Amino acid sequence: MIDQHLSVLLVVLPLLSAPITAMLNRANLAWYITLIVTSLCLVMSVMLLLDVSSGQVIHYELGGWAPPWGIEYRIDSLNALVALIVSGIGVATSLYAKRSVENEIDATQIALFYATFQLCFLGLLGICLTGDIFNLFVFLEISSLASYALIAMGSNRKALTASFHYLVLGTLGATFFLIGVGLAFAATGTLNMADLSVKLLESQDVQLVHTAFALIIVGMALKAAIYPLHLWLPNAYSYAPSVVSIFLSATATKVAIYVIIRSLFHVFSYEYVVNTLLPEVLIVMGGVAILYGSLRAINQTGMRKMLAYSSVAQIGYMIMGIGFLTKAGLTASLLHLFNHALMKAALFMAAGLFIYRVKTATFENIKGLGREMPYTFAAMIIAALSLIGVPGTVGFVSKWQLLQAAIEQQHWTMVIIILIGSLLAIVYVWKLIEVLYFQQREKIRVHGVQSGSEEFGRSPLTMSAALWMLALMCVYFGINTDLTMSTAQSAVEILFAADGGQR
Repeated sequence: MIDQHLSVLLVVLPLLSAPITAMLNRANLAWYITLIVTSLCLVMSVMLLLDVSSGQVIHYELGGWAPPWGIEYRIDSLNALVALIVSGIGVATSLYAKRSVENEIDATQIALFYATFQLCFLGLLGICLTGDIFNLFVFLEISSLASYALIAMGSNRKALTASFHYLVLGTLGATFFLIGVGLAFAATGTLNMADLSVKLLESQDVQLVHTAFALIIVGMALKAAIYPLHLWLPNAYSYAPSVVSIFLSATATKVAIYVIIRSLFHVFSYEYVVNTLLPEVLIVMGGVAILYGSLRAINQTGMRKMLAYSSVAQIGYMIMGIGFLTKAGLTASLLHLFNHALMKAALFMAAGLFIYRVKTATFENIKGLGREMPYTFAAMIIAALSLIGVPGTVGFVSKWQLLQAAIEQQHWTMVIIILIGSLLAIVYVWKLIEVLYFQQREKIRVHGVQSGSEEFGRSPLTMSAALWMLALMCVYFGINTDLTMSTAQSAVEILFAADGGQR
């Protein structure tokens, strides 16, 4: 019973704290509340994951209404892992946020910023935990609306354009998803995902179901920034406040990919998906995304825009693994979903520290900063090596699993693309290292800093601690893969349980 209550407390806690944070309107207090709430959610997420890692499924009926009539929270290894990612990154981001937010957000807006952040946080957790597909849409809208507001708070005026662009495409994706849910309800008369999976088996040949399937997948593909539906992502990550870039890059697209996985393997079932063109489409789109995102990253002149296009490429790896429709491929995707959250959050944290120092992350203005900020630079190198997939880091684990899945399916073209993607990652990572360490620092004039002040030359402790926490995790989970591998394999077993075959 305690475990069941934990599942709903993960959503209720930030739901209650967000309006309180906004009403108190105290910047320091807002930060403390956010850090405490995210930390409590992390503890509860760990407890849930440990409880379901053996294959147990936790059910919680809201209001005492039994499903499919009432809303049900259903926790298994898959969504427990994604909830752990969201809450873990939420804690790291909250720890990092205090000085970064003070530096980038107007003082009068800081409390509102944290309240909005908590709403985004609860929306993403709600998407992970709910077993009702319409309730999932509600949480999707909560997180999306909060994301639009958070991005628009960026100091660069281009943040408003980026937010509006994301709003338009995000609304389009949400509309597709909602229409798809409506059509699925019309075909089955239920919104509970477990009940949908049973009733859709009886209606697989109905045109209404085919249309619902297409709309749900396309809608979530927009949210997940799957190539070529990625156009909102580069500017959103580049012009948002640093804290927002960190959190969204590590969580928002991962949660959307989780919904795609849940839809394909739980709602519509393997038998239905395997008879569509979607698996081949996902494999091709994943391969193109890896090449396109990597090449675009190489051509960028700013660190955050480079990392944004790198995310397009990394999402390609996850989508390719899903497209294989095998246990090995899906395990690789889930591993990369977790691992990419760690490495990309760490890299955006490093970019945020450079912005804290010189107000920008363009290559022209961060030349030589690696020598002046050696600890930040070292942590960035660890995360960057993970992005490449160097042995001993988390990136190697998931890329190696994906490579094995591609070889198992004899997708030799995809094997080559995976290897080329890692080589291209070396190119843009080296470009970043060259700018930060080997190029000569240009003398700049600093305004508003008193002569002899040491504040400007130091990296805030909380920001550095959050960065190093994630950087060390990139190594720890790259060496000790027991937790991530066993959880991913448990989630895959549950997803394929209904089919009963080994793939």
